[in-house]
Amino acid sequence: MTGAERSGGPVISQMTVAVLGGTGPQGRGLARRFAAAGLDVVLGSRDPARAAATAADLPGRVRGSSNADAASAGDIVVVAVPWDGHAELLAALAPALAGKIVVDCVNPLGFDQQGAYALTVEEGSATQQAAAILTASTVVGAFHNVSAVHLDDPDRSTVDTDVLVLGDDRAATDLVQELAGTIPGVRGVYGGRLRNAHQVEALTANLISVNRRYKAHAGLRITDL
Repeated sequence: MTGAERSGGPVISQMTVAVLGGTGPQGRGLARRFAAAGLDVVLGSRDPARAAATAADLPGRVRGSSNADAASAGDIVVVAVPWDGHAELLAALAPALAGKIVVDCVNPLGFDQQGAYALTVEEGSATQQAAAILTASTVVGAFHNVSAVHLDDPDRSTVDTDVLVLGDDRAATDLVQELAGTIPGVRGVYGGRLRNAHQVEALTANLISVNRRYKAHAGLRITDL
C-alpha cells in the first residue's frame, strides 16, 4: 500500500484521494466533501481540461488531471465512472492501480419506462468485476447509495446517511469506513464481503424509485449500531 503510514496503518489525513470520473455528479460530489475535510484530492477525467476546470470550482486542495494521472497519484482511488466504460477503464489502468486500495462506487443500472433496474453482471457486481480485473489491487465497494445532489451542494453542511463498505480485507474496509467518516453526517458501516456487493449496488434502483415518488434525495441509515 502506498501513502503515509503510521504504526497500525495508513493515516487518512496524509493520503491523496483520486477520483476517477471526477467530473460526473457522484465523483465531483465526493471530491468536494473529501477536499472540504482537508484531504488532497485529484480529479481524473477523460478530458483533463474539464477536470482542471471542475477542480478550480471546488474548495480545498483539488487538482484535475487525466484518469491515468489520477490513478498514479492517488493513495486511495475512488472509481465513479459510468458503468458502460467501467471494465475498459480499469483494465487500462490496472498497472497504475497495483498495490492501491480501489474504492468502487459504480452501480450497474438500466432505465426504461418503468424506472431504474439492476443489470446482470457476469462477475456478480461492478465491485466484483473491478476485483477480477485489478488482481494486484485491494478492491472495496462503498458510496453506492449516497445522493450526488447532497454531496455536491455547497450549502449543505452535512450529508446524513450511512455508507455500506464491502470488502475481503479488514484493514482496507476499516480505512474506507474512516474515509466515509470524513464527510460530516456520514458513517461508514461494514456491509459484508465483496460477494455481497450486488444487492448494495442494486438497492440504488430502489432509492431512485423512492426519490422520484417522494421528490427526495433519500439515503440509508442502519439502526441499532
